Amino acid sequence: MNVLLSIKPEFVERIFSGEKKFEYRKAIFKRNDIKKIVIYSTMPEGKIVGEFSIEKIHNNSPELIWKQTKKRSGIKKSFFDSYFFGRHKAYAIEIADVVRYDTPIKLSQLAKKVSAPQSFSYLHDDIFLEIA
Repeated sequence: MNVLLSIKPEFVERIFSGEKKFEYRKAIFKRNDIKKIVIYSTMPEGKIVGEFSIEKIHNNSPELIWKQTKKRSGIKKSFFDSYFFGRHKAYAIEIADVVRYDTPIKLSQLAKKVSAPQSFSYLHDDIFLEIA
């Protein structure tokens, strides 16, 4: 199983450049069989642009997550603090094996209907094989 993850274009570029090695989330997938993260770059791009493997998913208080990941976060502490304001738990997906697709894919190009996820959505293997 794979996941389609919505990520802002500025952060997508930092992932591709290697500056951003952690993707932060307030909530994480319930399934533990996730193999890959497929990157959906949100508007104005609005396309599937690449993928990465999950090295590890860290979870702890926002303070401890920041302490563990800040050197490779690709974001400013003020953004992190704003994102996790009022939260007691934070997740950091450790990014590995990043692949940028040669040709970005519009969701409308896929054979099965796939909507842009608010945060993430599960992608069954048949849809992933169509993308990859």
